[in-house]
Amino acid sequence: MLKTFHINLSGHFSYQRWSRLANSHYYRSLRPSSSPTACSFYSTFGKDVTSVKGVPYDTSLHKEKGGVIHGTLPAEADAVVIGGGSVGCSTAYHLAKMGAGRVLLLEKDMLTAGTTWHTAGLLWRLVSHDFEMEVTEHTRKLMTEVLKEETGQETGWVQTGGMFTAYTKERMDSYKAMATLGKNFGIESHVLTPAEISDIHPLLDVSKLTGAVYSPLDGTMDPSGTCMTYTKAASKYGAQIVENCPVIDVTTEEDSLGIRRVSSVVTNQGTIKTKNVINCAGVWAPYIGQMIGINVPQVTFRHAYVVTEAIEGVSKVPNVRDHDGSVYLKRQGDTLQVGGYEANPVYCDKVEKDFAFGLYDLDWDVFGRHIEIACDIVPAVGQSGIRSTVCGPESFTPDRSPLLGESPEVRGFFFGSGFNSGGMMLGGGAGREIAHWVLNGKPELNLFAWDVRRFPSHVATNKAWLKAKSHEAYAKHYCIAYHHDQPLAGRNSRHLALHETLLRRGCFFEEKHGWERPGYFVPDEKKNLSPLEYDYYGSYNGEKHENYPYRDQLEQDYTFDYPGKVHSRIGKECLTCRTSACMIDTSYMGKLFITGPDASRAARHIFSRDVTGGKKIRPCTYTLMLNDRGGIESDLVVAKVESKKGETEYYMTVGGTTTEYCKGHLSDNLRGLGLNCNVEDRTEAMAILSLQGPKSCAILQNVLGKDDITKLRFSRWMASKIAGFPAIIMRLSFVGELGFEIHCANEYAKPIYEAVMEEGGKHGACDMGYRAMESLSTEVGFHHWGHSVRTDDTPLEARLMHLCDQNATYIGSDAVNKMRNQQPKKILTCFTVDQPVQLFGHETIWRNGKTVGYTRNAVHAYALDKGISFGYVDIGSDVPSLNNEVLLSGNYEIERMGVRYPATAHINSPFDPEFKRMMGKYSADEQNRLRNILEKL
Repeated sequence: MLKTFHINLSGHFSYQRWSRLANSHYYRSLRPSSSPTACSFYSTFGKDVTSVKGVPYDTSLHKEKGGVIHGTLPAEADAVVIGGGSVGCSTAYHLAKMGAGRVLLLEKDMLTAGTTWHTAGLLWRLVSHDFEMEVTEHTRKLMTEVLKEETGQETGWVQTGGMFTAYTKERMDSYKAMATLGKNFGIESHVLTPAEISDIHPLLDVSKLTGAVYSPLDGTMDPSGTCMTYTKAASKYGAQIVENCPVIDVTTEEDSLGIRRVSSVVTNQGTIKTKNVINCAGVWAPYIGQMIGINVPQVTFRHAYVVTEAIEGVSKVPNVRDHDGSVYLKRQGDTLQVGGYEANPVYCDKVEKDFAFGLYDLDWDVFGRHIEIACDIVPAVGQSGIRSTVCGPESFTPDRSPLLGESPEVRGFFFGSGFNSGGMMLGGGAGREIAHWVLNGKPELNLFAWDVRRFPSHVATNKAWLKAKSHEAYAKHYCIAYHHDQPLAGRNSRHLALHETLLRRGCFFEEKHGWERPGYFVPDEKKNLSPLEYDYYGSYNGEKHENYPYRDQLEQDYTFDYPGKVHSRIGKECLTCRTSACMIDTSYMGKLFITGPDASRAARHIFSRDVTGGKKIRPCTYTLMLNDRGGIESDLVVAKVESKKGETEYYMTVGGTTTEYCKGHLSDNLRGLGLNCNVEDRTEAMAILSLQGPKSCAILQNVLGKDDITKLRFSRWMASKIAGFPAIIMRLSFVGELGFEIHCANEYAKPIYEAVMEEGGKHGACDMGYRAMESLSTEVGFHHWGHSVRTDDTPLEARLMHLCDQNATYIGSDAVNKMRNQQPKKILTCFTVDQPVQLFGHETIWRNGKTVGYTRNAVHAYALDKGISFGYVDIGSDVPSLNNEVLLSGNYEIERMGVRYPATAHINSPFDPEFKRMMGKYSADEQNRLRNILEKL
């Protein structure tokens, strides 16, 4: 029988009385000796329970045949998973099931001993991102079907249903957006009125609520049951699980190419030779990283919840997330578990290596606000006592996303940590994707947002940056995810050469990959829009910035409708570009070079098109990088250039946020080929200024003087001097206009910019930011990697087969050649919506009354004066074949936040589908039409 020590404040009392007791020295000196989360499982399944370090623990599961092995360590393993929490157990299970060979899981104490044992174990099916829905759905399927069938053992899953409550229209809009996206993944949900909320959850005070969204198949996962069924199933497939086996060291060695690779794992019981290590050690992951000199960009906070005494009627209500109050209420038998995310979480500067099944004293000064809000949400909480408290360490990252993938510094070392208290919910799907990463070099899903390479190394190792960014991510965990929200923490860590110049011209900067890049311009308001030093939102006895123009400007974007003045400003930039010219500083883009004697051979191996140019003079080639499955790793422009020594080099410009990712893809695929070449990153040393628009040629010609820019053909480059400074000028466009890119050394960026803009002012040119560039490029139908094209899309599906050479061998060519005689499962399609609604992407696509996909990216197209989006339409029963006539003939609707709007489908964007504008061919009537729209803004 389970023995539990209850902290019982006995009886019914007012919140004021509870508050006094909670803040007293006596109450704070008490410490719980049991996990209420674990209790629910043990009481349900009646296992024999003993005590581990004062904490109830079920040892009977460890005695079952095929369970945890305490025997001799193997001398070798194909993959070693470090950490016996939910993510580590899931990873070991999936590796073994997928045939990874000898899989070994090492746990320094006992399974679940780290952060898993005290987790709330909530699973919410509605989340903000498409891939996270897929990851979570896999976890749920494991809990409800797969593991039970494979082991004959219950996982401890309890289907409670889940409800998100809203007090404002904006919050309700965000829920409707998630519910709309969820339809594409078969997630049942219902938008409720306050009266309907009471029918499902009669304990809630609905007097202030605007509404809610209810997902009836949400539930809770039991930490012990989950991990035990994972490991029992893993053992079934041949995996070994060893407890009480701390890792002392991870060794590496350099191969013949000078590449560091994992070679072994050293434990207190011996050494295991292995080529693959997966670091699933949770808050202890940084210790494992230190063993091989790798930084793990996560921090640890004390994360807490309390469990009330019994509340009548609570056993039949769903779990609740009150995002506006930053609180959740989890049904646990006849009690409620209350937790949340506060603005002043307690940092854990260090978690001891041997910390296991441990808890901290709860700081009621920090946690008390959650109880106060819970009393408002469910008044019965204020009349209940507190049965027990749980306060343990949890790992959090600078952007609220986990850390997955292979280290770019040490091959065979994989990340699987930093789950921001969501390791149980995401662990099932994450373990599957990590297993794919280990076995195939890539995950099945597009997980760039989780890939550890998303962080540039110099900011990921900056402790002050990590602390500030992770604090803001924690404090805003339940905040509305506005599409154009920007962080206030970790700003001004990387500046472009023109930063101060653009700031003086009214630039509102966005943070991307650590860079401050231009978002849009507010030239008529003389304000300093530079982000200030992070104020931690006034927490930790600090002062919150009172007069903060950047924050005030940012809040204009806190809407799901058109953002007022911001919308007009971006429109003016877009239409000035279409009618005159604009200048955008794109220097934050990655600038990578393939160099060395074998650079041309390497380029032919990497890219889907021949970028060597043949007889072309100074070519710039739009091409793809693919993986072996034919998935699109990047779409990019490659220029064949010459070094100062006269050697051929290949210069790539890639999206700034994907620089580390692309660099890793290049390095991974060129190593081991025996080629004499290198990949060099010159991003920090170079600037790119993009001059675009019908008057760009005239502006640039007047600045250049003797060099005739009019003779420069599209997709070619020339060397010249601007204002006396050397530059490479490429005739390229990412906005669908006649345009040029000026590539130069950083120190020349300012005088070149000033010379061009002085002349541009005579022609009506303006500064432009990335918000306008995104609108313009989507309007004309250009791709955005990570949105309209991703690693889980193929050239056939994305209508990019013309970028894949025939009769050539390159990475992915075998897969592409097989596609040539196949029909895709989905096809990229353009949609326009005439009604004035703001589109963002993730809207559901309906065809003839059936859902056939969802949009990937969407903007307001100012030249079309309507919304435009791109998404993949499933080829299936409703669209039986890839026939454009059949595809376009359907009755389409785009569903936004639960409302369907008539939509028109297009094969290509209806704006300049033949790209005549890029060739300098402009219609006078069309230009007059655009000027008229501009004048009205």
